[in-house]
Amino acid sequence: MKILVTGATGFIGNYVVEQLLEAGYTVIATSTNIETAKQKSWFNKVIFVEHNIMETTNENLFKKFNTPNNLIHLAWGSLNDFKNKIHIDVVLPAHIKFITNLVQNGLTDITCVGTCLEYGMQEGELSEEMAPKPIIAYPIAKNRLRETLEELQKTNVFYFKWVRLFYMYGKGQSSKSILQLLENALQNNDSVFNMSLGEQQRDYLPVTLVSKNIIIFALQQKVNGIINCCSGKPITIKQLVTNYLNEKQKNIKLNLGYYPYTDYEPMRFWGSTKKNKNITKKIKNESC
Repeated sequence: MKILVTGATGFIGNYVVEQLLEAGYTVIATSTNIETAKQKSWFNKVIFVEHNIMETTNENLFKKFNTPNNLIHLAWGSLNDFKNKIHIDVVLPAHIKFITNLVQNGLTDITCVGTCLEYGMQEGELSEEMAPKPIIAYPIAKNRLRETLEELQKTNVFYFKWVRLFYMYGKGQSSKSILQLLENALQNNDSVFNMSLGEQQRDYLPVTLVSKNIIIFALQQKVNGIINCCSGKPITIKQLVTNYLNEKQKNIKLNLGYYPYTDYEPMRFWGSTKKNKNITKKIKNESC
């Protein structure tokens, strides 16, 4: 089985590629910069195809990417600014054209990652059946991509899984993530770590488990549509930071309240795991 992974050199993509190779799949990896890809330990084990999704092309992409059986679509741009309208005006149209090209030329199984921010300001346990209510550009664009691909299914036959990611941590994460900022402060021997009050509740998984789940969801075909990728267990940001310090056996003064809370996330939210547990249960039963 040949699996095309976009955004292969990104935080999640790197883990997805490694785990697919370990499981024995043929991986067709793609990103915009082959030099970055060459630095990855997996580069010589994959079929690498350099491609810039943002560039318009009439080329048959299904053939360009060696006629893959599955697409795991992780690529997306401008993630340093969730509010920038470039997500809607520029990134979204390019990704619609990219995936549509693949589908119309033969691709029959697609898995895309979305974001928990599609739920907007809804609080508590968030289930896939809830109506999306995104309020800023990035999740609005993601949600529109999902809706567009669902429309595309009306005229083209393909499996479609939309994996809504919650929060994650692990080696290689964004320099702006809370735990990476904390790690940087520890390495710099800072005496104080500036953060919010930390009372907001979020849903976290290690990136190794996130990537494993994405692969599980992608390679099964019985459950389609929106699937939360989450722990189902809320934790406050303050507790997350405290746990990290305890695990590292480190101490640093927490300057709580230094940063305000974001205006595009509710105070308390986490994902429902009912649907994703049902998938893993079915797979486990079938393998017995």
